[in-house]
Amino acid sequence: MAVTEFQKNLPMRITMSRVFAVPVIVAMMWPNTLYWNIAAAVFFIFASATDYFDGYYARKYNAVSNFGKFMDPIADKILVTSVLAMLLAQGKIDAWMVIIILARDNFIGGIRSVAAADQIIIAAKPAGKWKTAMQMVAIPIVIIGNMDPYLPYLDKIGYGVLWISVILSITSGIEYYLGYLKSRKTT
Repeated sequence: MAVTEFQKNLPMRITMSRVFAVPVIVAMMWPNTLYWNIAAAVFFIFASATDYFDGYYARKYNAVSNFGKFMDPIADKILVTSVLAMLLAQGKIDAWMVIIILARDNFIGGIRSVAAADQIIIAAKPAGKWKTAMQMVAIPIVIIGNMDPYLPYLDKIGYGVLWISVILSITSGIEYYLGYLKSRKTT
């Protein structure tokens, strides 16, 4: 079965949709009302789900590219850090959360660059995957915020889950660094 041009470009279009979703999500968060926050959370969930589909279609249509491998984690970071910055501006999360998550992401980005230069491939670790999963669960909950009397403490639950993702960020950063050191010794 021949792959069409549309099918070859679909994974990158899906990846880039995450980047284009950011201004829409941030604009929805701006009024900081329950209804707009629910809309922003739903839009964030849809944008987050594209992370699965870009990889799925890249493999299905044999459209895996170096640019796609590069842009996929960047699109994730643009989505997550933009929303975290907005949540910080709204006073819904602590600065330390954002600092740790950004520091870890920059640290890992640096290690990835060095590893690529050394032609070392470091496999993703479970803590990193759990970190991402916790963020994708926590962020929409924190966006929505307090829903008294319908769902009391929803904001506190999201805040707690986000702190779990912060702890996993630290853990996965350490694992990734140790994986790099181990890979470097074997090459």
